[in-house]
Amino acid sequence: MRALSLFSFLLLAACASESADAPAPEAAPDAPVETAEAPTPGATAPAFTLVDTDGTEHSLADFRGQTVVLEWLNYDCPYVGKHYGGGNMQALQAQAEADGVVWLSIVSSAPGEQGHFEPDAMNARTEQEGGQQAAVLLDPDGTVGRAYEAKTTPHMFVIDADGTVVYNGAIDDRPTSDLADLEGATDYVTPAIVAALAGQSVDPATTQPYGCSVKYADEA
Repeated sequence: MRALSLFSFLLLAACASESADAPAPEAAPDAPVETAEAPTPGATAPAFTLVDTDGTEHSLADFRGQTVVLEWLNYDCPYVGKHYGGGNMQALQAQAEADGVVWLSIVSSAPGEQGHFEPDAMNARTEQEGGQQAAVLLDPDGTVGRAYEAKTTPHMFVIDADGTVVYNGAIDDRPTSDLADLEGATDYVTPAIVAALAGQSVDPATTQPYGCSVKYADEA
């Protein structure tokens, strides 16, 4: 138990403070961040084109006919650290790939903000974390993040083969950064993927996402 507590402490210590101009600083690391309305299930997923960390361009339209998962990513957020540190995120990513699902991690952190890395550094960090996503997409100006109203890391979306959002919200029902809370948590993403692949309705289709606020560039 002491090792687990130390791990949690180090994760919490890694979370950088919000910038002075940020609209909603996190008062406590375990306080879920409230979000604005995101694209609702049944709506067409906002189109986007982003470059990944290897310089390859990806458009959502490229994956029409496949189920797609979008994961908003900030490796230095302790909530994200819980899911990568405990192997949960990588397991979900690997299972999704095995099922023919495209898993895209999107980084909307602005340059100079927590979670932003240049491409080579991001690749090194993904290798360190053991990420199994199809690609890490860079959104430094926050255009795609704002289009999806992504406000937390992680914030999860599942898009079906027709390009329709079928799930948006949390990765699970334990809105903490405590590694111990992975055990017994209800996974919301896998059932959404299974339902999307089967052409069935997703239940729940919307949950309250939790995590660190996305570190967007200040708006003019």
